[in-house]
Amino acid sequence: MSTNFWKKQQQRLTEGKIDRRHFVMSLVATGLAAPTVLSLADKAEAAAPNRGGLFRMGIAHGSTTDTLDSATSENHFTLINGYTFGNHLTEVNNDGQLIPELAENYESSDAQKWIFNLRQGVEFHNGKTMTSEDVIASFNHHMGDSSTSAAKGLLTAVKSVTADGKYRVIFELESSNADFPFIVSDYHISIRPAGDMASGIGTGGYILQSFEPGVKSVLKRNPNYWKEGRAHFDEVELISIIDPTARQTALMNGDIDAMDRVDLKTINLFKRNPNVSILETTGTAHYTFPMRLNVDPFGNYDLRMALKHSIKRQELVDKILLGYGAVGNDHPISTANRYHNSDLPQREFDADKAAHHYKKSGHSGKIQLSASDAAFAGAVDAAQLIANSASEAGMEIEVIREPRDGYWSNVWNNDAKGWCACYWGGRPTEDWMFSAAYTNDTEWNDTAWKGTDSSQKFNSLVKEARAELDDTKRRELYYECQRLINDDGGSIVPLFNSYVSANSKAIATDEQVAANWDSDGAKCVERWWFS
Repeated sequence: MSTNFWKKQQQRLTEGKIDRRHFVMSLVATGLAAPTVLSLADKAEAAAPNRGGLFRMGIAHGSTTDTLDSATSENHFTLINGYTFGNHLTEVNNDGQLIPELAENYESSDAQKWIFNLRQGVEFHNGKTMTSEDVIASFNHHMGDSSTSAAKGLLTAVKSVTADGKYRVIFELESSNADFPFIVSDYHISIRPAGDMASGIGTGGYILQSFEPGVKSVLKRNPNYWKEGRAHFDEVELISIIDPTARQTALMNGDIDAMDRVDLKTINLFKRNPNVSILETTGTAHYTFPMRLNVDPFGNYDLRMALKHSIKRQELVDKILLGYGAVGNDHPISTANRYHNSDLPQREFDADKAAHHYKKSGHSGKIQLSASDAAFAGAVDAAQLIANSASEAGMEIEVIREPRDGYWSNVWNNDAKGWCACYWGGRPTEDWMFSAAYTNDTEWNDTAWKGTDSSQKFNSLVKEARAELDDTKRRELYYECQRLINDDGGSIVPLFNSYVSANSKAIATDEQVAANWDSDGAKCVERWWFS
C-alpha cells in the first residue's frame, strides 16, 4: 500500500466522505492484515475533527467603516468574516492548490471562454437555492463603470457573463487568461443572492447573527452547509482587538481561543506558555510603503529612487520581523511565486546613491511618512527606522503616527496622504497580484502609478502575459514587469513577512495549514476544530 493512498483514505474518513467500514475494506483490499488496518482506522478516527463549541478569535483589524459587502472588504477582519459566511466559485486549498468550491468543475479550450458548472442544491442562508442567476448578479456587482468594488480591476477583461441553464455560467474574456479560475477565488467575489449583496447572506458554513463594525461579528453553524468535513464549531465570535498586547492577554487569559499577528517582540513569552501554540507560515505576504505619484513630491522619479536606496532592509527584517521573514526588492512577487525574477539585483542601502538622486530631485524640506500599527505590527517603528537611515543620505523624514481606527479609509490609498505604511497578503499568481494593486484600472492602485512611460509599458505587458500560453515567454514578460515596478514604481517593498499567529492548544488544525493568507488562508473558522 502506498503512503499516498493511506493518507488519501485517512483524509476521506476524517472529512466524513467515507465511514469506518469503507475505510477498513479499502485497506484490506490492498493486502494489509486486519490488525494493521484496524490500527490505522483507530489512528484516522483519532484525527477526525470534533464538532461543537464556541470559537472566539481576536483579530488585529476591524474598523467602524467596515461593511458586509465583500466589494469593500479591505482588512483581515472583513476577510475572515466574509469567508466564514460566504463561498466562491473556487478556493485555494490548504496545500496552495486551486480547487472548485461552488463550482463543481470548470473548463476551457482556449483560456478565453471559461465554463463553470455549478453545484446543485446549494442553499443560501435565507433558504433560496443558488443558481446561475445569483452567480451572474454577484459578478456584475464588481463590474462596470459604476462599480466601486476593489475587485473591479480583476474583472476588466471579462466581456460577458451569461447563463446556460440554471447551473452553468459562461465567462467570455477579451483575451485568453490561463489564471482566470484563480481570479474568481478572490475574497471580494463572494457569491450572494441576486439583489442582496450587502446583508451578509451567503452559502457558507456559518450564518451571521449580528455584526458591529469595528467591534464584533457573531455567527452560528449552518445546519444545511453543503461542504462535507468543514465548519465544526457550533458558534463563532470574531472580535476586533487591534492592540497586540490586548490580543495576547486575551489569549493567555482564555478569553479567546486564537489570534492573528503575534507581536514578535513578545513571542518568546508566548512560547513559554504551555497552553499556547505558535503557528508560523510563509508565502507571499509583504509589507510596503506606497508613495502616491499624484501627490507631491512623489511624482518625482529621482525622489522615489532616493528613498528606495535609503532603506536598510535587513535591519527591518531583524528588528521588525525578528527574523520571521525576508528582504524585499521593491516589487510584490516573492520567491514562493512561480515567476519570481531571481535575476533582478537586490537593492541595498546606499547612502551615496540616495544622496545623488535626492540632490537630482531638487526637493528640500521634510518628507512626511504616515504610519500606524493598524497597517502591521511594528509599522511605526519601521517608519522611524526608515527615517533614521534616510538621514544618513541627507533626507529628513517626518513620521506621522496615524490613528488605528479608519486607517485604511483615511490614510491608505487616500490622496490626502502621499506616503504611508501598508501590508499585502500577496496573491497566488503574478497576474492576480498585479491586477489587484498595480494596473491602472484597479481601485487599489495605492501608488497611483499610471501616467509614466514605464507604467504604460507595464500595463501592456501584464495584458500580454495574461494571454500568453508559452511558459518561457510568459516568464520573460513577468520578469520585465517586476523590473519596471522595481525601477519606476511608487511602492517601496522592503519586507516579506511570515504569518505568525497563536492559538490555544485546545485548537486542532489539518496537518497542512494554508499560507496564502494569515490564519490558514483566512479560513480558520471553517477548517479548525476543538481537539
